[in-house]
Amino acid sequence: MKQVYLDNAATTSVRPEVADEMIKVLREEFGNPSSTYAIGRRSRALIEAARKNIAKQFNASSSEIIFTSCGTEANNWIIRSSVRDLGVKRIITSKMEHHAVLYTVKQMQKEYGIQVDYINILPDSSFDYKHLEELLQQDIPTLVSLMHVNNEVGTEMDLKKVSDLCQAHNALFHCDTVQSIGKTEIDLSVLPIDFIVASAHKFHGPKGIGFAFIRKKNILKPMIFGGEQEKGMRAGTEAPHQVVGMAKALELSYSNLDEERKHITAIKEYCKSKFTDIFSDVHFNGNGIGFYNILNILLPISSEKAAMLLFQLDIQGIAVSRGSACQSGSQKASHVLSEFLCDTDLAKPNIRVSFSHETTTEDIDRLIEVLQTV
Repeated sequence: MKQVYLDNAATTSVRPEVADEMIKVLREEFGNPSSTYAIGRRSRALIEAARKNIAKQFNASSSEIIFTSCGTEANNWIIRSSVRDLGVKRIITSKMEHHAVLYTVKQMQKEYGIQVDYINILPDSSFDYKHLEELLQQDIPTLVSLMHVNNEVGTEMDLKKVSDLCQAHNALFHCDTVQSIGKTEIDLSVLPIDFIVASAHKFHGPKGIGFAFIRKKNILKPMIFGGEQEKGMRAGTEAPHQVVGMAKALELSYSNLDEERKHITAIKEYCKSKFTDIFSDVHFNGNGIGFYNILNILLPISSEKAAMLLFQLDIQGIAVSRGSACQSGSQKASHVLSEFLCDTDLAKPNIRVSFSHETTTEDIDRLIEVLQTV
């Protein structure tokens, strides 16, 4: 049975070139990067070359890139240190954020008693930028923490608008860019964003490695203590094969971006047209356009049929999700959809289909074929 993988917002396959590069490092460069002898220096050189390569993709300085285990760790570190070390007394965020941000903000509220304001969400799932501007009028040391691309419905935030608003009101701006890095251009020499984060497995790299961009003017303190790795900002022996793999995956993602974005956009439009053909009253959640690789679909089927839908698709070799992979086992309504859908629509079944450069029209045809038998 052919596997049809349509959950690329959860994770992506590792590109063959990335796997080859990682295997080479594992076999040939096993030295501890903190060692002073030659084999350790070679590992250190690989890490620093990867750091420069990553920074180049965003027009940033290599000193502003700190390696972490994933986006969740980076989000936790940035939010915690902003409150603990940078004097932040208030966080402005949204209730549509990934739980790596939402739960960390709640923890900071519990530990430090900070003020938390949630910006309004419009009926099309977009952020209410006017409300954000109103909130920023208050003279309180503030961190704005808003995601670039929503992982469940693909709604894309206007990075330029929000970063300019934050700069105009002297607020720090942290953006969870896990879903967008490697899939769209982000020029940090133009956009005054203070912090962004990434997880390599979202752009065809390995799991267990990510990075944080920390703009030079913001001096964070460590969350993990120990050795002096990562300029003393993140203790723990680095994994050169993971770092090299991430840098290679990011480089390939951006060198192939135009071609792959065109392909994925066409696949998404094909998928929408096929769903419209078989379900006359199908609804696509989000702001209509959405990010090009994510499609969240409200299905006009009974709750009885929906109860086993993902299981039945899985039996047929088709992988999709109901939303965030981190919450896929939950029976609760999506916290994202709850922000902008009415109760009637919220009760309807939904699936998230997300695409990559490997997705084909045959994959979509197979999904439609199986759905018609459910």
